[in-house]
Amino acid sequence: MKKISILIPCYNEEASLPLLYPQLVKLMDKHTDYQWELMFINDGSTDDTLQLLRQMRDQDQRVNWVDLSRNFGKENAMLAGFDYVTGDCMVIMDADLQHPPALVPTLVEWWEKGYDDVYARRSTRGKESWLRKRLSLLYYKVLQSSSRFKMLQNVGDFRLLDRSCINALKQMRESERYTKGMYSWIGFKKKEVMFEQGDRLAGTSSWNYRGLFGLALDGITSFSTLPLRISTIMGGIISVGAFLYMIYIFIKALFMGDPVAGFPTLAVLILFLGGIQLLSLGVIGEYIGRIYNETKHRPDYLVREFNGEKPDLK
Repeated sequence: MKKISILIPCYNEEASLPLLYPQLVKLMDKHTDYQWELMFINDGSTDDTLQLLRQMRDQDQRVNWVDLSRNFGKENAMLAGFDYVTGDCMVIMDADLQHPPALVPTLVEWWEKGYDDVYARRSTRGKESWLRKRLSLLYYKVLQSSSRFKMLQNVGDFRLLDRSCINALKQMRESERYTKGMYSWIGFKKKEVMFEQGDRLAGTSSWNYRGLFGLALDGITSFSTLPLRISTIMGGIISVGAFLYMIYIFIKALFMGDPVAGFPTLAVLILFLGGIQLLSLGVIGEYIGRIYNETKHRPDYLVREFNGEKPDLK
């Protein structure tokens, strides 16, 4: 009998779990031709999420939970899930019911037909602001144009991964993680399934514009050197323009004479060139910062408890 794991990262989801768990139980009880495992990753929640997970584990041994020592972020929480799940395949979904559990049998059906990565593409994005939708679509376009391989657009973490994909992702231990790009990078046989993303039924999202901007920056810098190339191109264009302008000033002064240029023009040029230099240094700094973090070789996450037991940290 094949085993299916469902991975659910949790951060302050005490309001969502009582709504999600009954639907997962209904799913598992209906499809008894598979073994099931629910793997919840408590990513440093400050509410009663962990207590709810303990109660669910006491009632149902199919429930497993990993309690991280602090909030490491969703990317590292998912990596913890990759390390702990034991299924032949794994379904990743959010705890807020925006990813419908009713779609899981469809994902499993395509997996049984030989696909390794069955990903769910959003046909609608639910209740999102107009600005957030437009920025998200723009980001996917920028990421695709800057990457050397095909990036899946308007696709999140809701997907089914075969054990071969799980093992491949476990090998990628970089600290600056962007898992959505890793899904594309590892390849394997993929299949798209469309779905309508629901609205969060309880609780509040922990993602704000600042967090989303940071995630977007991680995506671009993790899978592309385009920002560095743009800085190089801008520097070359400005250098050529400055050289041509220098020749123009020299010829004009040689044949027609030239009074001293005005201070406003000089100030504008200095500020413009200074801004370009600072921008380029900032782009370089982003990459250097990521190199610095990688060289520390710190663990991507630390586990405080697994199903109520302390891990062996030796």
